Amino acid sequence: MVSHMELEQSSDTFARRGPSSVASSGRRHGRSSRHQRHGSYISQDFPEFTNTGDVEIIIKAGSRTNRYLLHRLYLTQCSGFFEASTSQEWSRGTGTDGSAGELARIGEGSGSDTTRNRGMKKRWRYELDPGANRDDVPMLVQKEEAAVSLFGANDGRPPPPRSKPPASNGSFFRSVANLSLSSHGHTPPPPISQEDQDLLTDYDNLFRIFYNHTPALDSIDIATAYIQCKSLLTLADLYDALAVVGPRIDHHLLQFNSRLFKQIAKYPPSYLKLGLLAQSKTIYQEALIHVVGAWPQGERHIRHQLPESVLEIIEDKVEDLADIVGRIEGRLFRLSLTTARGERVSPYNHYLDWLVVSLFRQWLADATSPPPPPPPPSRSQTAPARSSHGHGFQSSRGGPSNSISTQIQPYSPNTITQPTNIGRSLRQIGLAPSTYLLHEECKRFLKLSPELYSRDNLKKFERRMDDLKVLARDATKPLMKCNLLGGGEGVLYLTCTKIEERDFVWLD
Repeated sequence: MVSHMELEQSSDTFARRGPSSVASSGRRHGRSSRHQRHGSYISQDFPEFTNTGDVEIIIKAGSRTNRYLLHRLYLTQCSGFFEASTSQEWSRGTGTDGSAGELARIGEGSGSDTTRNRGMKKRWRYELDPGANRDDVPMLVQKEEAAVSLFGANDGRPPPPRSKPPASNGSFFRSVANLSLSSHGHTPPPPISQEDQDLLTDYDNLFRIFYNHTPALDSIDIATAYIQCKSLLTLADLYDALAVVGPRIDHHLLQFNSRLFKQIAKYPPSYLKLGLLAQSKTIYQEALIHVVGAWPQGERHIRHQLPESVLEIIEDKVEDLADIVGRIEGRLFRLSLTTARGERVSPYNHYLDWLVVSLFRQWLADATSPPPPPPPPSRSQTAPARSSHGHGFQSSRGGPSNSISTQIQPYSPNTITQPTNIGRSLRQIGLAPSTYLLHEECKRFLKLSPELYSRDNLKKFERRMDDLKVLARDATKPLMKCNLLGGGEGVLYLTCTKIEERDFVWLD
């Protein structure tokens, strides 16, 4: 436990450091040394340290107001915003003369000034500014604050002695009586919106983490926890405190275990951004593998949400994966069976086995190709229909043409695109050979040659198809490795992307 004297001495030491600009406080993820300086101090006086607090913070949202009286020492350890705004260059904290700057040291100056300065300390005050417009992000702004005396008065002097008690004030006592009566009625405070309540909760969680208290985050519903964590990380990013807040968020979400990995598989782009802000290797890596495997699904969303450095990593990984897939596809199309003499089968040396290879190659081509475009609409579908009123046109769907709108579908890993289609087919070859080119399909194909169809030939055909499937499974092994911590069950795309240490951009 840190004593009051030690805390005040530490705060004074921080106040005497050289000025640091806002630009130098740093906005790069994970690069700040504040995370290493953040200690494990826990105090039961949170959120108002009446005796030692030197930074007053007022958070007002709707009809509610939260007041914090915290320590500059801890705020500057955890936040670049507070480190810069309480520095000599930027600070509005007041000294003994009522103006910004350093406190006069005890013992300096004449006797009367020394007496007045004794017991004084510097204080900063911040208030939440909602902004001029509705779209503005609420932000703490520093306000002028008078010097605070240990005696409780703003002028730094003890109150003058009184020769007799003041005269009674009847109106004062009536006001107190009315206040007492209203308090017995338990008048509830006016309600506030959910948005305002969330804002108060975010700031409270932010300061709780600064003082090593557990933040109030949902530990049952992971969807709610995600929203809370994302909002808190956004706030921490605003005050350059990700290095301190991120590990708390990472620890909280990892407690969901398998449920977390299932959510990441459903919403990879969203969790990729969250993992980046939280500087969570686990969440970031898991989401990045999903994003690369399902690319270009979610590309539009990702390009608007992530920094260029992450986009470059995604594009490099997608290109590397496409190169490997191309080589494996070429190898699969070149697969063939051999005769007893070791020759590749052909229509001239073993026609039945050559048919096996032909059917496999046709299936592979169909399975790895994009679906054909839809047929063009007929003339009756494209011709506009005259409305019943004799003016204007109606769409072929029967409603006004301007009522037809294109809806953007939410991101889904199971939406079939060309890369996803290839990935699904390759995973089928490498992991589930018993799910394609089965008995009925082989039988239907062989019946196309009535002169060859017989029970014995069908058995030989299926046996040779199994031999070819084994060769195909071996050829796809480089793509079958799953690097997901949550496993690849139910995933239709490739999950073999390897994430290296250099891919964690906040470590650069």
